[in-house]
Amino acid sequence: MPRVKGERRLEILKALAQMLEAPRWERITTAALAARLDVSEAALYRHFASKAQMYEGLIEFIENSVFTLANKITTDEADGRKQADKLLEMLLAFAEKNPGMVRVMTGDALVGEHERLQARMNQFFDRFEATLKQALRQASDGDAPARAAALLRYAIGSLHQFSKSGFAKKPSEGYAAQRSFLSA
Repeated sequence: MPRVKGERRLEILKALAQMLEAPRWERITTAALAARLDVSEAALYRHFASKAQMYEGLIEFIENSVFTLANKITTDEADGRKQADKLLEMLLAFAEKNPGMVRVMTGDALVGEHERLQARMNQFFDRFEATLKQALRQASDGDAPARAAALLRYAIGSLHQFSKSGFAKKPSEGYAAQRSFLSA
């Protein structure tokens, strides 16, 4: 049965994400990725012009997933403080469910890759912070910019800790108890 267009691209991205989930992570080469898929490197390049394009595919997945959920939260929850709390909780849960993506989000997987990839992840976090800020402004929080920045830094720190622990220290671990400190 012939493959549906884009199916092989998705298989490549899934394999890349799975490789990034290894607790003892090493830089991924196209040769290792091709071997995992049991294809030639040339086959990879028929679907992606470069490894950077593969990482862009993962970043698109992160952006689409997180901001689709963020839009749902901001639509469904009227209270701005609750929105901010749910947004942060959602980002931590997304990371926990997608450990390979955390290595992309923290930039670990992007070291040595094209600088535009890290710039794009920086834009992702800027956009997420703006979403937090908007929620807090809606709650008439006079310190919305500072609070949004602190929440984002908490989330980024949690992601780094998750990655550096080999995915043992879950991002949501302790969040329920820490929530009161973050919203004080």
